[in-house]
Amino acid sequence: MVSVARLAGRVVAGAGVLALSPVLGLAGLAGTAMVGARPVVFAVTGLAVFASVFFLGLLLCVPRPRAVWGRWVRAVALLAVEALVVWQAAAATLGPPPPSPAAPAKVAGQREWRLPTGSRLAYVRTAPKRVTRAEPVVFLHGGPGVGDLERDAAFYGRLASEGFDVYVYDQLGAGRSARLDDPRGYGLDRDVADLEPVRRLIGAERLNLVARDHGAQLAAAYLVHHPGRVARAALYSPDGLTPSRPATSALLSPGALPGPRTLAVATLLQVDPVAAHAFAGDPGLSAHLARVRRAAAAPCPSPAEEGAAGGYVALAGRPAPASLRADLGAVNVPVLIVKGACDTESWSAAAAYREALPDARLAYLGETGGRDRHTAHLRLLGAFLTDRPLTVYEGDAPPPDYKGPA
Repeated sequence: MVSVARLAGRVVAGAGVLALSPVLGLAGLAGTAMVGARPVVFAVTGLAVFASVFFLGLLLCVPRPRAVWGRWVRAVALLAVEALVVWQAAAATLGPPPPSPAAPAKVAGQREWRLPTGSRLAYVRTAPKRVTRAEPVVFLHGGPGVGDLERDAAFYGRLASEGFDVYVYDQLGAGRSARLDDPRGYGLDRDVADLEPVRRLIGAERLNLVARDHGAQLAAAYLVHHPGRVARAALYSPDGLTPSRPATSALLSPGALPGPRTLAVATLLQVDPVAAHAFAGDPGLSAHLARVRRAAAAPCPSPAEEGAAGGYVALAGRPAPASLRADLGAVNVPVLIVKGACDTESWSAAAAYREALPDARLAYLGETGGRDRHTAHLRLLGAFLTDRPLTVYEGDAPPPDYKGPA
């Protein structure tokens, strides 16, 4: 009875050590990266720690036989399992990532802004037959780090029929715009710093901002820093003013266990984003994020589908400043918040913007689908931007037909 209990204890202890092996391997990888080691060095160190602890767990799980031949069988079996597991882990961690998609081709009318901040941003301008509106429309995509210049320009460029110059651009690190070697350079402050010279380059005293999901945070931050430079702002399905989800959660596929390479990148991002970038560059990471987004496709997509994902800009971690919500109380700019019957952001996020902004209204598109939804969204934007009458939603609770998150 004692020997059975002892055996059970060894098996439990061995299982615990096996479960701990990947954690200690990631700790070894992170610790080596923090002292400035090269990617190959910290990756191999992490694998070595994992392999050592994993082998110890195997030894504890399988007791040592008394017979000499049994010991040989045990040794061969354990070494075979160890070799197989470590080989698979090494191949998944150090092996070449899946083929990256080719760099997106230029879209019709694509140009580039070279800003004093050092950013190079791809953009498309859609001009009306005759400019009748002094303030151009500038579209801010969401994500963060998800821009689809071709589709966004085609969709929002239709506002040019109202007499506006319309500018659609990919933010730094996304779509067809430039990437940074140091991911720590991304963030909300950088995006605000880029938007102001954009305004100067297009020669506008004030802008009309149209933003989607996370782009609403950029619009809000720009309103706080440059309130006199915005004529109107329209926020479609705005992301929360203080998002709580960790940036690295974007790496994880819904319902699937993350692979060793994904875990390594997520760990490195927490301790040394530069090492993470050196270990897995933008192209492979962009492809991985695109696959994750497809796996988590929302049942009710935005008016213009988001296609091209950025790399590290989507993982930079850009919580809104704690003072942003309070600072918006001093912004006296007309703002329209738009919610559909179903979108990916919560109703409470939209309500927070309406409460924070003194001159904000909320419009609800309701149950419209397909092209009707797209047309209704554009019609609503056109009415707001040209100061035509529009129907607003006065209630605090979501309408009965609302299907999105509360």
